[in-house]
Amino acid sequence: MMVHGSGGRSTGDLIEEVFKDAFSNEYLDKLEDAAVVPGPAEGESIAFTTDSFVVTPVIYRGGNLGRLSICGTVNDLLMRGAVPKYLTCGFIIEEGADVETLKTIVKSMADTAKEAGVLLVAGDTKVIEGHGGIMVNTAGIGYVKKDINISSENAKPGDVIIVSGNLGDHHACILSERMKVDSDIESDNAPLSEMVSKLSSLPVHTMRDVTRGGLGTVLKELSVASETAFNIYEDKIPVSEKVRDFCGILGLDPVYMGNEGKMVTVLPKEYEEKALSLIRSSRYGENAVTIGEVTDDDKGRLFMKTKIGGVRELSVLEGEGLPRIC
Repeated sequence: MMVHGSGGRSTGDLIEEVFKDAFSNEYLDKLEDAAVVPGPAEGESIAFTTDSFVVTPVIYRGGNLGRLSICGTVNDLLMRGAVPKYLTCGFIIEEGADVETLKTIVKSMADTAKEAGVLLVAGDTKVIEGHGGIMVNTAGIGYVKKDINISSENAKPGDVIIVSGNLGDHHACILSERMKVDSDIESDNAPLSEMVSKLSSLPVHTMRDVTRGGLGTVLKELSVASETAFNIYEDKIPVSEKVRDFCGILGLDPVYMGNEGKMVTVLPKEYEEKALSLIRSSRYGENAVTIGEVTDDDKGRLFMKTKIGGVRELSVLEGEGLPRIC
């Protein structure tokens, strides 16, 4: 069902029930955004990832399928501390697809790859029966410097949790396009290369891009993986006024809205101000804020202190959310 592609609990259940045991190995079992595997020389490592993109519509305010596919793949490599280098792209094109739309997507991929500092070095094209749709699969390889170990398992009590900017823009953009709502909200799809490169001077424990399932799903997964508790504050979560109003009209929760150009950084509190300064000085990071901290109580749980002073326990996204967001 469509709910199995939401990025939330149903997606996790599908992975557990069908794929995880069949493909089990020491790299896959970590369930990270990218696998870090041994490189050709001692001490060297390679980050490897793959992703597929089926967003509807394929062109939207602030981006398109092409830009999205590069950003999503590059960011997954970056979240393991890798320097992205090479990408592949496979196009699955339905009969009847518009060639000018395809050209727009391809040009955007090329431009975004240049911005992210990666090369598209191989590809494949299939044309199938259908109704004019376009889908893209990518794979990416990056190099991990010696002694870099950034993982969802590494969050430690006393760490702070930093979000790189406003949440919900991509989700709100795609939904308003589908509903034909008159809005100027643009997608946040962006490669985070500059931001992560600047952070490489700090002892970052964990990074994760906040995509399908939203902030709540990502932080819950990190708390479970690291066997710690994550505590965040609702009044510190950055959301633009336009997106907040959009959520108010439709009853959406920004904590569970998808993004394509935002990341969470978890690192020791003593480096908080330096990290914020580096992220804010990077492209796409001007609205970075600290939203909470990691503790050793209630391992594997995620709590949010609400604006009215209560405490809400959060889990992964339940239900469908917004399908075909990426």
